Amino acid sequence: MNLLASLSPIYAEIFLLVMVSVILIADLFLVNYTKTLTYLMVQITLLGCSLITVATHQDGIVHMFNNMFVDDLMSDVLKLLTYLAVSMMLVYSRTYLLVRGLFTGEFLALALFATLGMMVMISASNFVTLYLGLELLSLSRCAMVALQRDSAVATESAMKYFILGAMASGFLLYGMSMLYGATGSLDLGTIAREIHNGTANKQLLVFGLAFIVAGLAFKLGAVPFHMWVPDVYHGAPTAMTMFIGAAPKLAAFAFVMRILVEGLQPLMIHWAGMLTILAVLSMAVGNITAIAQTNLKRMLAYSTIAHMGFLLIGVLTGNLEGYGASMFYAIVYVLMSLGGFGMIMLLSREGFEADTLNDFKGLNQRSPWLAFMMMLLMFSMAGVPPTVGFYAKFSVLNAAVHAGHIQLVVMAVLFSLIGAFYYLRIVKLMYFDAPESHEKIYIQPDSSLLISINGLAVLALGIFPNMLMSVCFVSVQQSLLH
Repeated sequence: MNLLASLSPIYAEIFLLVMVSVILIADLFLVNYTKTLTYLMVQITLLGCSLITVATHQDGIVHMFNNMFVDDLMSDVLKLLTYLAVSMMLVYSRTYLLVRGLFTGEFLALALFATLGMMVMISASNFVTLYLGLELLSLSRCAMVALQRDSAVATESAMKYFILGAMASGFLLYGMSMLYGATGSLDLGTIAREIHNGTANKQLLVFGLAFIVAGLAFKLGAVPFHMWVPDVYHGAPTAMTMFIGAAPKLAAFAFVMRILVEGLQPLMIHWAGMLTILAVLSMAVGNITAIAQTNLKRMLAYSTIAHMGFLLIGVLTGNLEGYGASMFYAIVYVLMSLGGFGMIMLLSREGFEADTLNDFKGLNQRSPWLAFMMMLLMFSMAGVPPTVGFYAKFSVLNAAVHAGHIQLVVMAVLFSLIGAFYYLRIVKLMYFDAPESHEKIYIQPDSSLLISINGLAVLALGIFPNMLMSVCFVSVQQSLLH
């Protein structure tokens, strides 16, 4: 009984692994091509994980398996939001995948395996568990991109993602091995103590840090390690693009915080400078290149690169205000990204992808409510008040000002103004251009309800952001700054 009680922090992970195994076997005996039962089992699994995560939450920080796994407030909050994001992705993508013959048991199982990888990443406190979670997520996503086997574009995207991902994993492993050589440990807490005490090899540490930051930048899609983002976003089916671009950003944020803040905080003088360069380049390349895109998925890909630049600004401040603002920004970005890619899928139909800017022309005449939802999402991504995107950017920039990064803030504001153009262009197309098609838009009731909640949440959180912001600050304070 004591053994079972001691394992309570990983009940959610155990439950998810058992359920995905059950779902894989059960799916073999289901002949209904709609896979409705499998879909319901997946949603029930995510709900079960949420209930278990809430029920097993403990005050303080709980370490397990020789400090390889940690359960704290930040991990529980990020896991709950991950379940929600994956569940929303499945609702948005169900009809889209059905008409393309991609709504299979394999897709649903891969989504759950990727979710398990994110959960491990979020709770890892050792380089081994961090890497295991990362690879489980990366390989699952790679298989999802390649699921459309008769599509040359999707196969090419999967190959690019796999090869570049392997290179980034090599960077990370090489950096981790150097840190192990310098400190004699793979445990993040021990590494931090060794560096703080001055017993570690300084040159080896800095050299290893450079490789780790390069690997992290690839996983975030930050410039100059962003080459895979636009090609994979464009080439993958939109449902897979949504999965790549939304929930994993929460795990990536946790990944960055665990390594740089929990493990390598004493080396901040070195990694803050690297993050500054990555942030500026990401905002510049992302916002400027997005202007030239006519494909909405590619535009959102470059938009993602720019948003990751903002996320890094909060991390490099090196204080509670910046870390909390970055966590808030990651959550807000996931919400906006789900809505943006969800809108593409809702307007798509069999044999047609609504992924070009022209497909959104005159949307207000075809469906005023959907146009209003898309307008809220685009305003939020551009950082227009009173949407939550404005508050997210403001909180990150405010933290950077307090940390003394005035020049960086000025550049961020300038690049945001440039970026506002391509978001507002979509609003202009929806409201002031004539539609290219007058075909009736039909959306399933659950998807219609979800896009409404998604769009209105962007507005509501912008007007009342304090509760979510407080959760982010308290999570970071209790989990990392102890």
